[in-house]
Amino acid sequence: MTISVAQAQLFFLAFTRIMAIIIHVPVFGGQNIPMQVRIGLGFLLALVLIPWQPIPADAVTVGAVGYSLAIGKEIIIGTLIGFAADLAFGTIQMAGSAMATGSGFESGRIFNPALGESGSAFDQLFVMTATMVFLVIDGHHLVLIAIQKTFEALPLNSSLPFNGMDAVMKTAPVFIASGIHLALPVMAALIMTDLTLGLLARVAPQVQVYFLGLPVKVVVALLSMGMLFAVVIPFLSTLYQSVPENMLLFIKR
Repeated sequence: MTISVAQAQLFFLAFTRIMAIIIHVPVFGGQNIPMQVRIGLGFLLALVLIPWQPIPADAVTVGAVGYSLAIGKEIIIGTLIGFAADLAFGTIQMAGSAMATGSGFESGRIFNPALGESGSAFDQLFVMTATMVFLVIDGHHLVLIAIQKTFEALPLNSSLPFNGMDAVMKTAPVFIASGIHLALPVMAALIMTDLTLGLLARVAPQVQVYFLGLPVKVVVALLSMGMLFAVVIPFLSTLYQSVPENMLLFIKR
């Protein structure tokens, strides 16, 4: 089997697009995954997912300047596609951060290697649980299928999908609103807890409400999050299943 220079160039372009996509999916390219593993996964996916087309052995290769521009375009396209997956996980992280506000966990922030950002133990627990739901519903399989379909929707070395920016501007606010709606039950429970503690401070001034409120709000936050997951798993499934559709929508012509 003879591999021409043109075939090698196409393979590296596909590898570039795939790497630009998977670094935005915490399950595939999170900060806690070693760089060697991420590169190896991108290489393997490039071998498996590309719809290879027969190329003549004497096919014309792309010059250095044109190939550099092609690599830049694939990085932009891959980043745009990966942004769709990043929006879903960003929605979960935003909901966790909103729920953690006022829960007592915000006083101690730790680094989350999966998302590459710091956060409280509460929102990290929420993000990890939501990520488990993503794996249970085979969301990672849906993402891989969507990556393969991007090569059919937008072949390698194609022009930039400028029309896809309209979809990004319309979809991003929807994900942000979804994150706020997801966090509202826990936020409402914490607000009611603060109101109750405030009334208790007025009725019984001798009670140390500050020291009583810290453990109470922690318990309320954990209980409300547990009850929330009992009813929002279908919502999370719908959110994750929309990721492949948005990945293709963002690169429409």
